[in-house]
Amino acid sequence: MKKITLSKTILWNLIIGISFLIIMTLLRIVFVYHFAAPTVNLSELKAAYILGFRYDLRYVSIIMLFIQLLSFIKKLNPFSTNRGKKLAVTIWLVYSVSLLIFYSTDYIHYAYVQQRLNASILSYLDNAAISLQMMWQSYPILQIIASIVVCLFLLNKMILSTYRFVAKRNNPSNKIQQAMTTILVMLILIYSIVGKVVYTGGQYPLRWSDAYSLGSDFKANVALNPMQSFFSTLSFRTSKINTDLIKSNYSIVSEYLAIPAKEQNANTYNFKRLVTPKINDTTSAKIKNVVLVICESFSAYKSSVIGNPLNATPYFDKMRKNGVFFNRAFSPAYGTARGVWAAITGTPDVLEGKTSSRNPLAVDQHTILSNFNNFEKYYFLGGSTSWANIRGVLTNNISDLKIYEQGKYESSEINVWGISDKNLFMEANKTLSSNTKPFFAIIQTADNHRPYTIPAEDAKAFKKIVISKDSLLKFGFENNDEFNAFRYTDFCFEQFIEAAKKESYFDSTLFVFIGDHGIKGDAGNMLPRSFTEQGLTNMHVPFLFYAPSILKPKEYNFPVSQIDVMPSIASLCNIQYTNTTLGKNIFDIANKTNPNNAIFLYDDFNQQIGVLNNQYYFGYKIKTPSKTIFESVINNNKVVNDSAENQMRILTETLYETSKYLLINNKKLNSN
Repeated sequence: MKKITLSKTILWNLIIGISFLIIMTLLRIVFVYHFAAPTVNLSELKAAYILGFRYDLRYVSIIMLFIQLLSFIKKLNPFSTNRGKKLAVTIWLVYSVSLLIFYSTDYIHYAYVQQRLNASILSYLDNAAISLQMMWQSYPILQIIASIVVCLFLLNKMILSTYRFVAKRNNPSNKIQQAMTTILVMLILIYSIVGKVVYTGGQYPLRWSDAYSLGSDFKANVALNPMQSFFSTLSFRTSKINTDLIKSNYSIVSEYLAIPAKEQNANTYNFKRLVTPKINDTTSAKIKNVVLVICESFSAYKSSVIGNPLNATPYFDKMRKNGVFFNRAFSPAYGTARGVWAAITGTPDVLEGKTSSRNPLAVDQHTILSNFNNFEKYYFLGGSTSWANIRGVLTNNISDLKIYEQGKYESSEINVWGISDKNLFMEANKTLSSNTKPFFAIIQTADNHRPYTIPAEDAKAFKKIVISKDSLLKFGFENNDEFNAFRYTDFCFEQFIEAAKKESYFDSTLFVFIGDHGIKGDAGNMLPRSFTEQGLTNMHVPFLFYAPSILKPKEYNFPVSQIDVMPSIASLCNIQYTNTTLGKNIFDIANKTNPNNAIFLYDDFNQQIGVLNNQYYFGYKIKTPSKTIFESVINNNKVVNDSAENQMRILTETLYETSKYLLINNKKLNSN
């Protein structure tokens, strides 16, 4: 058996790297035994330890790879020049100092707020003197500093002694074998940094959100290391929340949400209310299951439901005529991740630049879906839920959720978004039809999105249509590929519903369809000009409740929001639920003599916020609040109504700040 030939740099790196991995694993064990509650079953933490080791390996591998790359420069090789030795030792010492500071601060932080170290700690620098005084009075700071110094001394000894041990060894004689082992080790280091290989471990690299797929907050905290959680949150701390404005206008939001007087509390920013629906018992008793379809780029003005003459969605229009339809529904913000977030949590995603699903500080969210206690819960997505870190939001907040995604289907993937929507629906139908318990299933489509792939297997059943360029542009479509993809979405709806009609679950199931967002474009004369001029087409989506044997057909034209999805479904199902965010039961509004409502809208691209009601749209760009927009959404006439404009400004400001607050303060009700 041939002896493996390693360069001195690789051997030294391996010895130090393994030593640090052992140290970090021991620190994780100390964390568990110090902070675990008596109810925590330590035997169930195996997956958390393994994932935590992978996070640790990532950071150690980064240092090892960096030093290895430097060693290829002869003057910076640690075993060729004194300069190279000093540089490499300094790099490992800097890592040692960082490790000690991060871990000691992390232990203090977790003991204080029960959260792993994250970038929010930097906010304490705003009041540095008070924060330092609090720490001095609360913790044995001198002992902690002394411990860090001693540990740093020991780590320095370890780094230098291992260097001397390796330096005494002879240089490998077999240069070819040494080169091959060097390449192999570097590939292993790169893999350790990325964490996954495409289509073996997933389409996305190892992410912080993977920790929240372990099933509990404590397991996630065990897996995360302080560097992972800190750097993952570093870019999410720029948004300031005006809590004074929320408090001063709390009564406005309380009235807006119809929070009972006895539950109102401006000092604690309480938006929690227990809701006991009063839907007709005959209706609710018939609903045993729910299927929520979140439809990719399902823009209202491009569809048939508002009279687009290109008639791209005739089957959906047929369902509309037999369902309860809201023709003024909007996603509160543009983007699929923001749409999914709004529908599930009930809070508009107003995080600037990035989506809240990517923010580790916001991963803990209460959702009304948790109140569907006796329902089997499913989430079907043709691709990977690692997209936008949505898996962390789903698995961390919805207990016993069964996720069907890329790699779990019999159907073949057709593009980057996974399997086709038709096959997604068919696989979902197969799973749901074999279910013996009540279920709540979410199906998220993707094909109405570039690259607009229509599978060859559907070529016979689905015929593409060619429309002239002028007609396409006139009625909201960019090209024939987009138009046919929109038509294919309707074809997929038809295949799903017609297949479901043959199953026993159909007659007792509430089907809910809503777009994840719209597409900005010219709606022409199909809608008031303000929809086009203010970009409202970007968020205007169809919203349909379909249960032909249960619900009487009805159409409403007052504004509703994606954040209303969960409370409205729960109310139709007569589920008692706890609402902690801004979503409302739109059937309460619909039952009024003159239904009226106002909804909040956020345009991240233009950095514009606003409120839309039955008559007006009010908005302004966040950086220029004095330049306001106030327009009619009924007709194209100019309007002047100072009182209404002022009221809508106050509501806009308050709902925006409240949304920012709720993004990181809408904790699960069983959270500490």
